[in-house]
Amino acid sequence: MKKTVFLLAIFFALHSCSREELQNENVKTEMAQKDPLTAKQINERINQSIKTDGAFNWKNESDHFVWSAIFRGNRMVSIGFGSSKDDFDRSKSPNNSDMEKEILSVIKKYEGKDERGFLLLSDQYLNQMDVVIEKEETITALRQMKTIRYLEPADYHYFEFEDQSAAKSSGSGSSGCGFSSSTLSTADYTSTAPSAKIPWAFTKHSIPEAWSYSTGAGVTIGLIDTGVSPEQTLLGGSFNNGASSGRTISKLGVYNSDGSGDQCGHGTKMASVMTAPRNNAGLPVGVAYNANLIAYRAAENVVLETSSEQTAVKTAFTELGNNTSVKIISMSMGHIFSVGKIEDGVKYAYSKGKLIFCAGGTSTSFTNFVGVIFPASMSETQAITGVKENTSNQKCDVCHSGSQIDFTFQMERPSGNTVPVLSYYNGQADYVGGSSVATAATAGIAALVWAKNPSWTREQVLNKMRQSATYYPNVNSNYGYGNINVLKAVQ
Repeated sequence: MKKTVFLLAIFFALHSCSREELQNENVKTEMAQKDPLTAKQINERINQSIKTDGAFNWKNESDHFVWSAIFRGNRMVSIGFGSSKDDFDRSKSPNNSDMEKEILSVIKKYEGKDERGFLLLSDQYLNQMDVVIEKEETITALRQMKTIRYLEPADYHYFEFEDQSAAKSSGSGSSGCGFSSSTLSTADYTSTAPSAKIPWAFTKHSIPEAWSYSTGAGVTIGLIDTGVSPEQTLLGGSFNNGASSGRTISKLGVYNSDGSGDQCGHGTKMASVMTAPRNNAGLPVGVAYNANLIAYRAAENVVLETSSEQTAVKTAFTELGNNTSVKIISMSMGHIFSVGKIEDGVKYAYSKGKLIFCAGGTSTSFTNFVGVIFPASMSETQAITGVKENTSNQKCDVCHSGSQIDFTFQMERPSGNTVPVLSYYNGQADYVGGSSVATAATAGIAALVWAKNPSWTREQVLNKMRQSATYYPNVNSNYGYGNINVLKAVQ
């Protein structure tokens, strides 16, 4: 989903050799040289792993392979440490300082530098650090330590290397970046007081009827995305326009120190489908039009590839985890394989009781190559994908599916039109599709359920959503519990 949310409008090359042949070839290459593998060799192995095993993880690769990717990724390394695989929270890890010092001492020994020369970041809340490492022998020594949970390249640009000419997803019909606006078809919405447009997809899930029971008041949703447009007043000074009142919107920037403003367009649309006011401006309303919103700008676009993006997303998850007012977190961004520091951030937020929704994946050319993307693939998240109108098991043309999907949302019409939302610029509307919009809409649904039952736990909210969905009490092998009847969920 994203540099291309995702989502991925990147073109992946398919390879004909078997995993065994590729591994044997790479072993020979590694034995014959100490030079780093090329980006092409690294990507070939990543692709083959995903196609053969359904996933790729750095921990399963050799020291030379990992070091090669580190070398190709600005020598930056992300290290997660702990006394066990679940020892990620510093506040619950009494030996975290000793473990960190031991790791730093090993790096100092093999790199021949003081830690000021290689330590980039030591996380305040997580047992995680970023360092610069030059030598393969340092990687080998670290990976032998029992306190290392993971050691990964922190800035390996897989997508950039995969296709230097790949373009980011854009336009109103995609789930990537775009600043366009559209004249909405009258068939794609109905009107409601005071003068708002209800997207057709909301009607398919009985959301307008559910508003008689809940509008999301009192619930705060955290959005991790590309930010929110400073040009869209309905997601700013007019957040309480029309029938929306008594709520707040906060915008925070944790990416590249250049503010909270959306420079992609994706985050604005996600904020809209979740929480746009029931306005008097003749524009689309959001699912939870009386919910509060805290929106983080944590990435350039929806593919979480760079170190700065991955660190920002980790930071957003930990900060939202520590925010006691937040109940729900939605993120319609990701990567095709796991990222340790983001995984730590997700687990941290989950440990604080947050209900987390992530997009299952959107792409234009390799839906069969990658299944449910990360972090939607994690057990701590609810993975959402988009389906076609009047179905619960026919994914949208660019959506991913798989056994890790938890819920679906109808977001694609036979006409090809998707979901009406606010556009980047004030007074304008647009369409947005993919698993991105499905995720944001489902997070809004959760806000309606939680607002109706404010004393409930995360699991109680989830159970009600499941019980109100198509396949309950069963689970579809590729679409989870299916579409949610929101009226049933709030009654």
